[in-house]
Amino acid sequence: MSAVSTPGALALTVSESRTSRITGWRRIWHSLLRNRLATLGLVILVVMSVAAISAPLVAPYDPTWQERSERLVGPLSRGENTDRLYVLGTDPLGRDILSRIIYGARISLLIGFCSVAVSAPVGVLMGLLAGYSRRWIDDVIMRLADVQLAFPFILLAMAIVSVLGPSTRNLVLVLAISGWVIYARVVRGQVLRMREAEFIQAAHTIGCTQSRILFRHMLPNTMTPVIVLITFGLASMILLESSLSFLGLGVQPPTPSWGGMLNDSRDYISKAWWVSVIPGVAIMLTVLSVNFLGDWLRDMLDPREQQK
Repeated sequence: MSAVSTPGALALTVSESRTSRITGWRRIWHSLLRNRLATLGLVILVVMSVAAISAPLVAPYDPTWQERSERLVGPLSRGENTDRLYVLGTDPLGRDILSRIIYGARISLLIGFCSVAVSAPVGVLMGLLAGYSRRWIDDVIMRLADVQLAFPFILLAMAIVSVLGPSTRNLVLVLAISGWVIYARVVRGQVLRMREAEFIQAAHTIGCTQSRILFRHMLPNTMTPVIVLITFGLASMILLESSLSFLGLGVQPPTPSWGGMLNDSRDYISKAWWVSVIPGVAIMLTVLSVNFLGDWLRDMLDPREQQK
């Protein structure tokens, strides 16, 4: 009798698990739709990401093409020689700003995501080791973090770029080095709190290895604040990339980047407002969108909010 009922019970368990996952996704989706700012941020990020991925198809013109006779053409205006419609105008070299904004989104989003993808795992691993060891490893990692926080970021970036040279890869390296500390400190605090928890003591009692305790039991319980940190870290990385490109330490011309566009427009703010305002608006909208999603994630993952 038990052999007959076992497959049915197993199928019922699988069905309940699948239903639970579907219910969880529906809860997340409804929570997102109820938050208008988070929904708006998601829409803006999706539009920017799609435009960046399909830039050769979406951009109206070549972002590096120059027409000196059509310098500083205003938004929604046509050029005198080529009769081209410039939706967002042209820059001091006659390049189409809309095309450069679309291609610049590639740089900002790519460097932002890659920097977070490098700094977050490194910081989480460092935090796990520091919080669990509580010996000289903890002292070395935390003192290294203190030195990093005490060292000015711009000087660190200038030193690395001057040695390695400005490039996308080196920019990701600079941003990753600057971003791992916050993850390490937060994860270390979570691990210190969990070290004396009953489920960790039980894992020690049954003979679990240290690696299993770290990655099977402690790591999943630290992911809630880490996920929120990743969203805000992405916004910070986009801002830092724009700042470094503005200073000439980021992506080099003729590759379009939002920070580089701001740098090129410094002398034309009073003559052609759109040259500097439009890249600034692009940076602002992207950072705001990520922050809106981060605020929603923080509220959704907060246990106190879930109990309401």
